[in-house]
Amino acid sequence: MSEIPGDLKFLKSHEWLRIDGNGKVTVGISEHAQGLLGDLVYVELPNVGDRVEAGNACAVVESVKAASDVYAPVTGTVSAVNTALSDKPETINEDAYGEGWIFSLDIEEPEQLNDLLDPDAYAELLEDDDH
Repeated sequence: MSEIPGDLKFLKSHEWLRIDGNGKVTVGISEHAQGLLGDLVYVELPNVGDRVEAGNACAVVESVKAASDVYAPVTGTVSAVNTALSDKPETINEDAYGEGWIFSLDIEEPEQLNDLLDPDAYAELLEDDDH
């Protein structure tokens, strides 16, 4: 299993969130999720300015095997999207926690961050899934 970066928070649905400061966060899908999906062929990004609700689908990643919704970890307004994924969705396969980020948000309710899994809890979730 790959290293899970210690500065991230996670959803049980395998999205990650990195706190960027100043009320901004960056969101992507985990290394585990991209591995389950296989080679990604398409990413449907949200629009800058969209308001997203925690737990609601706001993007889609498609592989040759399946399409999967990407859920917003927190409520906020989309402040940036990774447009490079339109031409190179496989970037998520290659660098899920770096260049493969999907979108950034201006968060509305910082207390929602407390509801997310820390890296250790996420690792435990993955281990439980394997059994």
